[in-house]
Amino acid sequence: MKYIEEISLDAFNGFRVGNAEYTESGTGCTVILAEKGAVTGIDIRGGAPASRESGLLNPLAANDGVHAVILSGSSAFGLQTAEGAVRWLEERNIGFPTGFGVVPIVCASCLFDLGAGTSERRADADLAYEACVHAGNFREGNYGAGCGATVGKVLGGQYAMKSGIGYAGYQCGGLKVGAIVAVNAVGDVYDPDTHRKTAGMYDRDAKTWLSAEEAIYGLCAEKPDLFQKNTTIGVILTNGSFNKTELTKIAGMAHDGYARSIVPVHTQFDGDSIYAMSSGGVSADLNAAGTLAARCMAEAIVSACTHANSAYGFPSCSDL
Repeated sequence: MKYIEEISLDAFNGFRVGNAEYTESGTGCTVILAEKGAVTGIDIRGGAPASRESGLLNPLAANDGVHAVILSGSSAFGLQTAEGAVRWLEERNIGFPTGFGVVPIVCASCLFDLGAGTSERRADADLAYEACVHAGNFREGNYGAGCGATVGKVLGGQYAMKSGIGYAGYQCGGLKVGAIVAVNAVGDVYDPDTHRKTAGMYDRDAKTWLSAEEAIYGLCAEKPDLFQKNTTIGVILTNGSFNKTELTKIAGMAHDGYARSIVPVHTQFDGDSIYAMSSGGVSADLNAAGTLAARCMAEAIVSACTHANSAYGFPSCSDL
């Protein structure tokens, strides 16, 4: 496309991203630091989210910036990772100023990866602190929040595949938009351009793809309990000067990227959430930014799967 060009994560000034993981336990976290503060919105579409401080991102709330967003494994246990980022920021006097010192504003969302590894350790404050210390070490695949992520789980783990965390970013004129996403979906992942399946339900014995969508239809009378296995969580980064209401809209448009690449998506078994964070500095059209956010998110989801390696008994698409 002549109007846009790919950019790396390093192109986003005002943000630093760090990964840390407990590999044997199959869990980890990814911290997006915005040390100068970033106006942030959120859109939650799934029926089973685990989140912290999301109320502050309501356009009616007084908050006008956050200092970090955390994507984490370990389900609701992973919400404790926020305390590690709070500690790291406070040590550097970064936060909302009060008469009693700074108060770092840290949001977090978690996916369910319990049981991927040994489960001896869960994503915690120390892990997030480590991710802050090593911010700039972001890698795609089995790292950070993608450490224990899997996809295609409608019929259970025996048909699931390994996924991970991914990134995609573009620049359109002076506007930069990027997406970071940890993909732990109940559904299958498809390439949005070719419509070919990238990862998802796979019969390892027959060496053939299965359909998560068809499986959902087949279970429509059984009311399966899949709440324990899922959630895709992501962040949109931009240098566009948008307010919180506009960023909430951009996050909502980015969910179209989920829909382009994940089938089925936004089920009651998922906690699908997207943050949108702005470092500001560039005047840009909201519709262009949201459209680009959806494209970035769709491609980042595929990238999370193509960069993943087999682990914890789950094959990756690189094996097929």
